[in-house]
Amino acid sequence: MNKTAVITGATSGFGLATAREFAAAGWNLVLTGRRQQRLDEIGKELADKTQVATLVMDVCDSVAVLKAFDELAAPFDKIDLLINNAGLALGTQGAQECDLADWHTMIDTNIKGLTTVTHALLPRLIESGEGSSIINIGSIAGSWPYPGGNVYCGTKAFVEQFSLALRCDLAGTGVRVSCLAPGLSESEFTLVRTGGDQQAYDNLYNGAHAIQPDDIASTLLWLANQPSHLNINTLEIMPVRQSWSPFAIKRDI
Repeated sequence: MNKTAVITGATSGFGLATAREFAAAGWNLVLTGRRQQRLDEIGKELADKTQVATLVMDVCDSVAVLKAFDELAAPFDKIDLLINNAGLALGTQGAQECDLADWHTMIDTNIKGLTTVTHALLPRLIESGEGSSIINIGSIAGSWPYPGGNVYCGTKAFVEQFSLALRCDLAGTGVRVSCLAPGLSESEFTLVRTGGDQQAYDNLYNGAHAIQPDDIASTLLWLANQPSHLNINTLEIMPVRQSWSPFAIKRDI
């Protein structure tokens, strides 16, 4: 195939499943993450299927991101696909009870980090031209707010609007832009959000038949493999057992 995909946040959850899916399909991979040991393990696991480059980076560190991508050598210097997967949610409290540092971390990762990686790789994607793609991982939280979502919902609304605006700017370059917005998904993401609370994790997913990382990975491969004249603008996915809640009404009783 000789196509190369960059996947951020590739050490767990959606990112790890997507790395495995794309490796099996013959894509060369540039995988990023903050954990050296996990990246080394993933690189070793996938080395017999494809060519893999691993970059230890925190997407919040703009200088490190730009330096790492600037130093990519062949065959990884030609980029055909960017999957902006790195992101997180922290806390489930109402806004009046949240830790300001958690808010800033979500903004730095989900907005600043995503835009930094995108800006760094845009020249290479434009050079690749027709059929190249950017796929940003949003969330249904960007469209459907819920108690305790506050800043996380805001960051994912940004991802969706940034994706649409980026598509406007890239018209005529051949670069496609999509936003994939999953609903309830079972992964390490929730353990991070709850500070490692396994009971909260189990309660959330018990009997829900939630989206699995492999479901998202196969969807991402489908998006990337669409004919070059087609662009999937936004794609929202929910488990069958998840739907919208009634409007919350607080009554004087």
